[in-house]
Amino acid sequence: MQDTLTHPLEAAAADPFEVARAAAADIARLTGVDHHDIALTLGSGWGKAAELIGETVATIPATEVTGFSKPALEGHVGTLRSIRTPAGRNVLVIGARTHYYEGHGVRRVVHSVRTAAATGAKIMVLTNGAGGIRETWRPGQPVLISDHINLTADSPLEGATFIDLTDLYSARLRDLARSIDPTLDEGVYTQFRGPHYETPAEVQMAKTIGGHIVGMSTALEAIAAREAGMEVLGLSLITNLAAGIQQTPLSHAEVIEAGMQAEPVISALLARVIEAL
Repeated sequence: MQDTLTHPLEAAAADPFEVARAAAADIARLTGVDHHDIALTLGSGWGKAAELIGETVATIPATEVTGFSKPALEGHVGTLRSIRTPAGRNVLVIGARTHYYEGHGVRRVVHSVRTAAATGAKIMVLTNGAGGIRETWRPGQPVLISDHINLTADSPLEGATFIDLTDLYSARLRDLARSIDPTLDEGVYTQFRGPHYETPAEVQMAKTIGGHIVGMSTALEAIAAREAGMEVLGLSLITNLAAGIQQTPLSHAEVIEAGMQAEPVISALLARVIEAL
């Protein structure tokens, strides 16, 4: 079933959790794996990690799964992959992220997370490529997300749904990641709406209110993961310093280039973290 939530009226009428359950059933049917333990969303620069996690059981085009469509952004692969780790755990690798700026609505943005939860995953690992505010950070450096600031003025929660976001980005999982790489720094991720990059003044605003990382994904997905009862680990690849801190113009080509250069190191790190979960 393809792209069932494309039309706004369909998106408004459908129960997003029913759609997620239908998507999970599609994944079970197409991969032959009826349950996943961990889900991993691969952002810019993190794609090679899938090759190092374990044995690929099945790879399917995301467009064959209810509610998914082809990613709009270069650097995202548009597939769903089921991988079995050496320890026998099943990992659902999501290479089909829908960004808020694509205009499909929040339900579509968090559909992959809700689908992962419906497959049985209890841990959600969210990765992204992002801009760094701390001047000590350098392009190609991975950092843990300790918290977030949601500047989209939106939420995946609907109606009187009140979810506690204390320890949203699990302290337990961050400690586990640091046990593998003690040099990992951490910071607060600030999600802007996009698709334009932040202005220098907006970056300074994010810094003033407590942000250390700026990007266009992750926060809404993390909220949906917590609503679904999942434990969340967030990792950002610093692809550039943010506007006004970096003195040269920003570009998506720069993001892709930084991701390609850092990919071997960060992918190996992520695979070791997944193995330890």
